Amino acid sequence: MQAIFEPIATEIPLVEERLNAVAEADFPQLAHLLGHVLQREGKRIRPALTLLAGKFHHYNLELLIPMAAAIELLHTATLVHDDTIDNSTTRRGLPTLSSIWGSEVAVLAGDYLFARSADLVATTGNLRVITLFAQTLMTICSGQLEENFSACDPQQSHQQYYQRSGKKTASLFSAAAESGAVLSQAPEEAVQALKSYGYNLGLAFQIVDDILDFTADEGELGKPVGGDLLQGVLTLPAILFMQQHPEDNPIKEMLAGRDEEANLKRAIESIRNSAIIGESYGIAQDFSAQACHALQVLPDNPPRRALLQLADYVIQCQR
Repeated sequence: MQAIFEPIATEIPLVEERLNAVAEADFPQLAHLLGHVLQREGKRIRPALTLLAGKFHHYNLELLIPMAAAIELLHTATLVHDDTIDNSTTRRGLPTLSSIWGSEVAVLAGDYLFARSADLVATTGNLRVITLFAQTLMTICSGQLEENFSACDPQQSHQQYYQRSGKKTASLFSAAAESGAVLSQAPEEAVQALKSYGYNLGLAFQIVDDILDFTADEGELGKPVGGDLLQGVLTLPAILFMQQHPEDNPIKEMLAGRDEEANLKRAIESIRNSAIIGESYGIAQDFSAQACHALQVLPDNPPRRALLQLADYVIQCQR
């Protein structure tokens, strides 16, 4: 990650400063819970996308820093709401907001983060990225609703999974890259290339994340293994397993409410020990390759090479 972030090494700390400022709320209880959720630092891949995409034309930090921070705040807000909906107790190894303060407080805190992120985007004064931000939030919510309504449905297809993942995850990656390009006044061809890169990278990222839900342990994930399946959410490895093993399938039994704990364990072990993991990684690699292909129209410079490295990192490294 250090090599990937090298072109923006001095800018990422400025994003962190802007995120830390969000926790400086006007009353101590709010500041405390915001500090709790914002201390769980991830890899900052999404804000890095915004900054790297802004490196191909007029690099304007006065616009890119608040946009990058807004993208990360939007991502954080969705995690707060996801954890609340799923009744999750941990995220990245720390207690979730809902497990400490309850679901009502967690939902309101997520709403607050949505509003703060929108406020940051508004400071750019760019109508296109303000509209893009609003549309992305709608798309993410639509994807979450789609996931909720399709939960426990054993008839889901690959295409339904890709569509849902495109809305829930890839749309934010795409918006992160597109907004950086727009704010740097890049030519439209470059804007569309970076938008396509972000979307395909997001799909690859989500597939790998769903693979890790079966192959990693709880310490690596920072949350329980098989959590999606326990919620009735069928991800790519589970869908492939359902299709390839239509009979005597522990996932079907679990979705039907039969001995959920034992069948979840059977499903995880069966998928781990099958060719499905390799097949899923192959599909993720295809999306990563599509992301890299989209960058061909851009000049060969350090930001482009960093984006190519990032596409490889998403496939090769556990997060």
